[in-house]
Amino acid sequence: MDTDSWLLLAVFVIGLVALLGFFITKTKGFGRYATSTFLLLLVLIIAGLLFTHDKLDGHVLANLLFAVIGFAGGLFTGKDSACSKPKAELAVPNGTVSDALQAKRPSP
Repeated sequence: MDTDSWLLLAVFVIGLVALLGFFITKTKGFGRYATSTFLLLLVLIIAGLLFTHDKLDGHVLANLLFAVIGFAGGLFTGKDSACSKPKAELAVPNGTVSDALQAKRPSP
């Protein structure tokens, strides 16, 4: 076997070990993080195989790696984003907006 075949085999084995490790350590079900991590692993494995087989340019692989890093960074810092933080209360003449809304709702 030549060097290219060994390199392709090595990338395949590393990818297979990564997928097996993912499924062994994963909890039950596919939530937001498990699905995203699985897709990122697949993208990286396929890109690595294509790159070692000279079907993917180095610049494209670099862009793909930066995209994966950016997506993963957003995935893990997404909990602390502005969307999940409590909204600030706006001041109105008689208290806050939520107080004004509560006053307008009829009680059950």
